[in-house]
Formats: sequence, structure tokens, C-alpha cells
Amino acid sequence: MVFTSGCVHNVKKFDNTGEDLEDLISIGMIGLIKAIENFQTRKGTKLATFAARSIENEILMHLRSLKKTRKDVSLHYPIGTDKEGDEITLIDILGTEADDIVEKVQLKIEKSKIYKNLDILDDREKEVVIGRFGLEHGGDERTQREIAKELGISRSYVSRIEKRALMKLYHEFYKAKR
Repeated sequence: MVFTSGCVHNVKKFDNTGEDLEDLISIGMIGLIKAIENFQTRKGTKLATFAARSIENEILMHLRSLKKTRKDVSLHYPIGTDKEGDEITLIDILGTEADDIVEKVQLKIEKSKIYKNLDILDDREKEVVIGRFGLEHGGDERTQREIAKELGISRSYVSRIEKRALMKLYHEFYKAKR
């Protein structure tokens, strides 16, 4: 009985953790049982002192294990992989309206930069870039296949024209940043 009240006294130190007091008393009792089983008189320590430390350690171990399992989940924590084997995070699948707005604004800025520099491209390159990126007012982005059909050339040729045009634009942007 004396040990039980000692256990309860030790448990009250942890009352501010938000854990159920009865659960903590049960865990403290486990610590008390371990203390009784492992107590050695020849070490010169009193049983009450040894038991108090064992009760406290058992509760601390329990609280630490809860802390590990209750950690906040990061939005950047990997939750799986996609079809290509790339990691997927919560932020990847959640997306917010703010993210969508930022993406749209960045896309508009990039499109306007491209549009302002179209004069460095030849006519065919302009036509491909305008079609691919939907640069006409209200224009939709079109596929290489759609542009190839419209221009009467192969899709692979559209791809080469697009690549060449984008390289010219890239070099133009890079020059402007220097």
C-alpha cells in the first residue's frame, strides 16, 4: 500500500502532460513491479528511492514513445511514389488555390516574356511556339501533333523547330539577365 501511494505521488508530477492519470498510474505500477524485481540491497540504495526512479523512468519512456508517434505530419514528408517512381508528398496531392494562382501568374509572366521576344524567331518558329504555348489571346496550347497536321509537316519536325526556337529564347533570356 505504501508503494502504491508512492507510485501515485510520482505520477502526479506528470499530471500536466495531458495524459489520462489512470493510464499513467498503470504505467507507474509497471515501473514499480520492475523496481521490485530488479532491486539489489547490496548496492546501498533504499528500495523507495530505487522504486521512485524506476516509476519515473517507465512513465518517461511511455511519454517519449507517444511523442514519437504523435509528431506533426509534414506536408513535405514522402507518402509514396508515382508511376515513374518519383516520390509523392502530401503537398503534391493537396495543392491549394493560392498555389494555383501563383502558378497561373508565373505562367502568364513567362508567356509574356516569350511573346515579347518572338521577333528573334523566324516565321515557322514563331508559328510553332505560339501554337504550342497558346500565345494568341485566349489561345489554347496545342500538341505537336496538332501543329504538324495544321502545317503539313511531321510531328518530329515540329519538335525540332520547337526545340530550336526554345533554345534561341533561352539564350535571349540568359543574355538579358547578365
